[in-house]
Amino acid sequence: MSEAEKVNFDESGLVPVVAQDAATGDVLTLAYANREAVETTLSSGEAHYYSRSRDELWRKGATSGNTQRVVEVRLDCDGDALLYRVNPEGPACHTGEKTCFFTVLSDEAVEGKGEIGFGEMVERLAATLADRHRDMPEESYTAELLGRGTDRVAQKVGEEAVEVVISALRDDRLAEETADLVYHLLVLLEERGVGIGDVAKVLHDRHR
Repeated sequence: MSEAEKVNFDESGLVPVVAQDAATGDVLTLAYANREAVETTLSSGEAHYYSRSRDELWRKGATSGNTQRVVEVRLDCDGDALLYRVNPEGPACHTGEKTCFFTVLSDEAVEGKGEIGFGEMVERLAATLADRHRDMPEESYTAELLGRGTDRVAQKVGEEAVEVVISALRDDRLAEETADLVYHLLVLLEERGVGIGDVAKVLHDRHR
């Protein structure tokens, strides 16, 4: 029995597929696949889907170049949904966004009604820093810091790292000082053109 035969396709012969960045864990997109798309994905190692609007098989990135190299394909417990864990080349969304899920309908965590994960907060902050770097608003501390160059930003990272050590030894304000360090470290990454996805990939490869 082929691996595709384990999938419970719906009455239209399709199965929903969630694509996830294997390095960062980001959910990139939701698409659909038929049996041919699943079999082609498994055999080629490249993400293939089925376009319901065009009624045809399509390889992600065939025209845009934003391909998705498949690391692993997982089947859910009911057998009626798939997870493609991928290494993406370029944005997943046709709008140019990294993920198709960039529209926020509610944000209870910011209002204090829920908790937000560290990784999600880092992603939000990194995106904000990228906006500041692009627009360089005059009133922005981030823009001012970026404008002073690598030496100054690197110096701030060193200063904040010392503050974290001191805070840990004193058992006082460790969370606050760590937040300052993370912020300045992200500014340094932005200034040097290194994405958090690059760092996440290194950590992923080392963990693996």
